[in-house]
Amino acid sequence: MNNNLLIAQSIVSLLIVITILLQQRGTALGSAFGGGGEVYSTRRGIQQKLLITTIVLTIAFLVLTVLNLVY
Repeated sequence: MNNNLLIAQSIVSLLIVITILLQQRGTALGSAFGGGGEVYSTRRGIQQKLLITTIVLTIAFLVLTVLNLVY
């Protein structure tokens, strides 16, 4: 059981990294050269889905971590 939890935790952590990298794709380079940081914009479409996916994956990672400590 412990081995399965470690595998699941590794997969979830990889998915968290991927979703975070996808979120940074549009803004990292533009803000490095001083543009686009002054305007507030809401998240729409795929950005909103990536944010929700990241939150769900993070909660799943925390649950898997606690389960790994208990078992």
